[in-house]
Amino acid sequence: MRINNQNIKVLSASVKGVLHTQKNEPCQDYSQYVQDGRNFVAVVSDGAGSAKYGRIGAKTICETLTSLLKDIEFNDAKKAVIQAIGIARSKLIRHRLNKTKSTASLIDFSATIVGVIYHKNKGLFFHIGDGAGLAFFDEKYQKFTASRPENGHFKCETFFYTMDDWKDSLRFTTFENAHTLFLMTDGVTNFSFSKDFQSIEKSFLQPIGDFLTKEACKTKALRALSNTLKTPLASKLNSDDKTLLWAKL
Repeated sequence: MRINNQNIKVLSASVKGVLHTQKNEPCQDYSQYVQDGRNFVAVVSDGAGSAKYGRIGAKTICETLTSLLKDIEFNDAKKAVIQAIGIARSKLIRHRLNKTKSTASLIDFSATIVGVIYHKNKGLFFHIGDGAGLAFFDEKYQKFTASRPENGHFKCETFFYTMDDWKDSLRFTTFENAHTLFLMTDGVTNFSFSKDFQSIEKSFLQPIGDFLTKEACKTKALRALSNTLKTPLASKLNSDDKTLLWAKL
């Protein structure tokens, strides 16, 4: 049975960080969502700046996950996510830029994953690395479930789906009856959370959610979201690429 996911209002914006702008390099972030299957699926990914083909890694995982997860049985979602990530890795092993055609070269495509599958008021975040996912349950944005960033022992160290031990870093978080979702790369997390990532910055996320909910013109809403991510203050606070995906369920 098909579920009408077309009623879900979705916007996603990616902006290039200051460092990539100065070096005339492309944005390494990527995002994608699908509404034409039995599930609503959305994924954002941050290609590692240190990786030669990080954007390709980010694009590949977003396209693969949204394509393969949109029609799966929700009860099998965790297993399906693991299988889909494995398929994305296989694509990169065979990629024309992978000269060795081995897992050893996957480091050149390093990227994080923050994604969600949503079906009939039930949702599942799946997550490797930094970035974050948020599901809100009340109109005042006080009650929420978060899939928080995960970093390594060092501030700039995180985890990627291209690592050999990627399954050890894959996290799942369930939720039900949310009204709004946010997915974001790590360029946006310091605007969205307190420093310990235990509470959210309502002064950032709630105005965005309220404005996008009320704005009927998608072009105007998308322009406003992009402008918010590339203000001088935003660039000063975080020089990384920034992606924010919003969904009104």
